[in-house]
Amino acid sequence: MIRGRQGESIEHKAKKQFGQNFLKDSAVLEKIIESMPKTKNKIVEIGPGLGDLTQKLLSQKDVIAFEIDRDLCAILKKKFEKEIEKKKLTLICEDALNHWKEKLIDEAYDLVANLPYYVATTIILRALKDPNCKNIVVMIQKEVAQKFAAKSGEREFSSLAVLAQSAGEAKILFDVGPESFEPKPKVTSAVLLIKKKRSLRDSMFEKFLKTAFKQPRKTLLKNLSAGYNKEILKNTFEKAGIEPTIRPHQATTSIYHRLYNFLEKRTIDGREKQSSAE
Repeated sequence: MIRGRQGESIEHKAKKQFGQNFLKDSAVLEKIIESMPKTKNKIVEIGPGLGDLTQKLLSQKDVIAFEIDRDLCAILKKKFEKEIEKKKLTLICEDALNHWKEKLIDEAYDLVANLPYYVATTIILRALKDPNCKNIVVMIQKEVAQKFAAKSGEREFSSLAVLAQSAGEAKILFDVGPESFEPKPKVTSAVLLIKKKRSLRDSMFEKFLKTAFKQPRKTLLKNLSAGYNKEILKNTFEKAGIEPTIRPHQATTSIYHRLYNFLEKRTIDGREKQSSAE
């Protein structure tokens, strides 16, 4: 049984398959609200759980919430009966990832949510690609947040950081300890903010980055040689002025874009590749 913040008893047992850890700390909830970018965008919440963050969000704007757990949906429908009736809250009882095509909703929105750990990375990457998603404020596992927010040269710098920087600006706002949740997770969480300037459009770039970061302790040249001709790579590194001994976490986001654009869009002599239609 989970207890609400005002002490009310709620008959719901957290389900491991949905990664449920309910945020119950009022101070943390307020800090999330204060962290939201001041925009006129709709708010989308994925995984509202027992609705504590939802209630705070509704004091600011209308909310569209996606909840995969049918039992929780029943609790939320009862708790927010008036808000649903007044159309302040739109509750969609299904997996957001199944609902998500190119766009999650048909208008500009900010994603604000306490995301289940097991699906957090997938949701953030979808949001980075969604042209209607303008900002992301999410509570996730701190270790994952660091991978999105890391800078070049830091050990945590990864393909996720390159993607986040390609879309906009990412930073960790604050940490949240296990004691703020019920049940308590075994790890520290963090609130991650990504202010988008553009949306990711090239799925091949993501594949390129996976190759580049496949073995972080090896050189970038060695990793990329698994997908590209080594002589072409050496020539490309030399032309771009990139040290052949550089490791994946040492390269900047701009270097990854330069390498990708050259390797995927040009031949070694710099001429544009001819498409098969030509």
